[in-house]
Amino acid sequence: MGVSARVRTRDGWAVSHAVVTVTDMTGQQVLRAGADADGVVRDATPLAPGAYTVIVTAVGYAPTASTAIVTESGRTEVGNVTLARLGGGAELPPPGPWTVDPAHSSVGAVAQHLGISSVRGRFTEFTATISIAPEEIANSRVEAVISAASIDTGNATRDKHLRSPDFLDVDTHPEITFRSTGLTPAAGPDRWTVHGELNMRGVVRQVDLDLAYLGTGTDSWGAARAAFRATAELRREDFAMNYNQVIQAGISAIGTTLRVELEIQAVRGAGLTGQDI
Repeated sequence: MGVSARVRTRDGWAVSHAVVTVTDMTGQQVLRAGADADGVVRDATPLAPGAYTVIVTAVGYAPTASTAIVTESGRTEVGNVTLARLGGGAELPPPGPWTVDPAHSSVGAVAQHLGISSVRGRFTEFTATISIAPEEIANSRVEAVISAASIDTGNATRDKHLRSPDFLDVDTHPEITFRSTGLTPAAGPDRWTVHGELNMRGVVRQVDLDLAYLGTGTDSWGAARAAFRATAELRREDFAMNYNQVIQAGISAIGTTLRVELEIQAVRGAGLTGQDI
C-alpha cells in the first residue's frame, strides 16, 4: 500500500534527503515521505483509488512532478526519479566522507623568479579528508595536513633553503594544515569558494580557495572517485617569510606572492588511499 520511489541524481547517486509529496486532484496533500540512505522512498499509507500528483523535492535540486494512478490495491509505484541539480552542470558528489588519494593528487605552488619567470614546487607528502554534507552543501568540510619538509622544486640546494627558517622552518613547524570554515557558491554551476584557516610556520591566516568540481567516476576496482581543481594566492609576508634578495633595478629575486595550485582526486569512504585500491 502507499507509494514507493527510487530517487537518483543524473550521475546515478542516491538522493538520501529527497522528499516525496502526494496530492490529490484538488491539491490537498495526502501523503509525505522521506527517502532512506539509498534514496528509496517507501510509505505504506493506503491511498484511495484515483489520480494523484507526485512531487519529488530535495535541497539543491530542481523538483519534479508527475501524475500517478492508484488502483484498487491502494498503492502506486513511481519507479526511478532523476533529479537535476539547480544551476545545471555536473552533479555534486554523494554525501559522506571522502579521502584524498595522494597518488592521484598534487599540491603545488608557483613563485615568480627575477620578475620574468616562474619556479614551481610541490609537496609530495600530504593527507586530506572531505566531508560532503547530506542536505546543505555549504556545511561540507575539508581538512588537510601537509609535510612541510616534502617540498620539491627539482633543485636540492633550493629545497634545503626553503626548509630553513628563512622560509618554511620545517624543524620548528613540520606541518602545514588547512581546515575549512565554510563554503559558498561562486560564478558558474560547478564553482565554489572554500573559506578556511591555513596554518603555516605557526601563523594562522584566513585563506579562500577557488574550487572547481570536475565530476565523479568509477575506477577499475569499482570505487567512486571525485575530482576537484583549486587555486589560491598567498602573500609570503603574511606567514613571516620575509627573506629576499634585491638585484639590480630594485627587482626582487623572489616574488612576494605564491600561487597555490591543487589537483585533487578523492575516493569515497574514510581512511582510504590509492594503495588501498
